[in-house]
Amino acid sequence: MAEGEDKDSKTEEPTEKKIRDAVDKGNVPFSREVPVFASILGMLIFLVFFLPLSAGRFVESLRDLFEQADGWRLTTGGDAVALFQLLFFEAGAVLLPAFALLMGFGIAASVLQNMPSPVLDRIQPKLERISIAKGFGRIYGVKGMVEFAKSMSKIVIVSMIVAFVMQGEFFRTLDFMFMDPTLIAPDMARLASKVIIVVLLCTATLAILDLLWTRYSWHADLRMSKQDLKDELKQSDGDPILKARQRSLARDRARRRMIAEVPRATLVIANPTHYAVALRYVREEGGAPVVVAKGQDLIALKIREVAEAHGIPVFEDPPLARSMFAQVSVDNFIPAVFYKAVAELVHRIYAVKSKSKGSLS
Repeated sequence: MAEGEDKDSKTEEPTEKKIRDAVDKGNVPFSREVPVFASILGMLIFLVFFLPLSAGRFVESLRDLFEQADGWRLTTGGDAVALFQLLFFEAGAVLLPAFALLMGFGIAASVLQNMPSPVLDRIQPKLERISIAKGFGRIYGVKGMVEFAKSMSKIVIVSMIVAFVMQGEFFRTLDFMFMDPTLIAPDMARLASKVIIVVLLCTATLAILDLLWTRYSWHADLRMSKQDLKDELKQSDGDPILKARQRSLARDRARRRMIAEVPRATLVIANPTHYAVALRYVREEGGAPVVVAKGQDLIALKIREVAEAHGIPVFEDPPLARSMFAQVSVDNFIPAVFYKAVAELVHRIYAVKSKSKGSLS
C-alpha cells in the first residue's frame, strides 16, 4: 500500500541531474530483444552468404573421408588425434563465421542502445541481491510478468511459425534421404533461411515494442515527487535556511566593517532618523568625496552615534541624504550631481576649523 502511494506521488518529470546520476550508476534503458533480433539477423546472413559454400566444402570433406576410409590408420592415439584435428578444423571453418557474426551483431546491438561504461557499483556485493523478498518481487512484479509474457509469446510464435513452414516442406525433407550429400546443405540452408526470415520479422516487431516499453518504463521509474525535487534543489544549491544564515552573517560582518570606517569620515549627511551617509574628503588625498558608510533606520542611528562620539559633523538634509543613499554605494566616489551640495558642506567644515584655529592663535 505504501509502495503504491509512493509511486503515485512521483508525478514530476525527472531532472537532468536525476537522469545523469542514473546513467552514471549504470541504470540505463536496455532492451533484451534488440540483441536477440541482431543475433537472428546475423544468423540469417550466415545462412544466406556463408553456409552454402562452407557447408558444401565440409560435406565434400566428409564424403572423401568416408570413401577413402582405408587411407586413414587408427592404430595409435596419434592417428585418432590427427583425424579429430582434421574434423575440428573443417567444422571450425564452417562455424567460425557464425560465431563472429553472432558476437559482432550482439555487441553492436548493445552498444547502439547505450555506450558501455565501467560501473563498479554494479559488481559490488550487496545483501539485497540475495534477499528472498526482493527476488520474489523482481520475479512476480510488473517487470517480471512482462518478461515472462514476452518469453511465452516468443516461444508460441516461433513454434507456430516453424510448424507452419515445416508443414509445407515435410515431403521435401523426406527427399533429403535420397539426395546427393552435396545438395542437402544448400536445401537445408534455404529451408532454415525461410524459417529465420519469418522469425526475424516477428522478432523485429517484438524488439521495437520492447525498446519503446523499456524506455518508457525506465523514464517512469525515474519520475520524482515534489519532495524529491525540493531535496535535489537543496543538494545542488545548498540548504536555503543555511544559505540565508550565511547571507545574514555576511551582511553583519559588512555592517561591522562599515561602522568601523565611520570614525574616518569627514561628515555625515542624515535624514533625522531614517537615512545616514558618511563621507570622507581630505584635500591632500585628492579625488571626490567617498562614501565610507551608509544605512537606514537602526544602522543610520548607529552611524550618527559613532560620528557624534568622534566629533564628526552631522548635517541634516533629508532630500540629499535620501538621494545619496539610493544612488551611491559604499567605497565609491559620489557622482558629479552631488558635488555642489557636498562642497558647500565641506566648505562650512573647513570654515569652522579656520575660525577655531584663529581663535586659538
